[in-house]
Amino acid sequence: MWRGGAEDPGRYDVYRVPYEEGMSVLDALVWIRGHEDSSLAFRYGCVNANACKTCMALVDGEVGYMCTARLSPAGGTVEPLPKRPLIRDLVTDTVPDDEKLPPPGRD
Repeated sequence: MWRGGAEDPGRYDVYRVPYEEGMSVLDALVWIRGHEDSSLAFRYGCVNANACKTCMALVDGEVGYMCTARLSPAGGTVEPLPKRPLIRDLVTDTVPDDEKLPPPGRD
């Protein structure tokens, strides 16, 4: 899994999770954050229908939703969305440019 921020070169970290048939990539990330590395940053809004589909990432080289991408027993890669500004780890700025507010003090 890719780790890092906008201001650092980043790195790949490897995590081992207890695999269960049908497990999603998001399930694995939640397990990692709860048991291995509480600093892992990623988005998801499964408990809020208005924020659903915020868990997009590059999973094994394909853009997809981490909640529906199935975890492989052999493992795989998870990376931030390409072509989007990186915030940290798997969190990217997904707000369309024409919907962003101007910085404070600029009218």
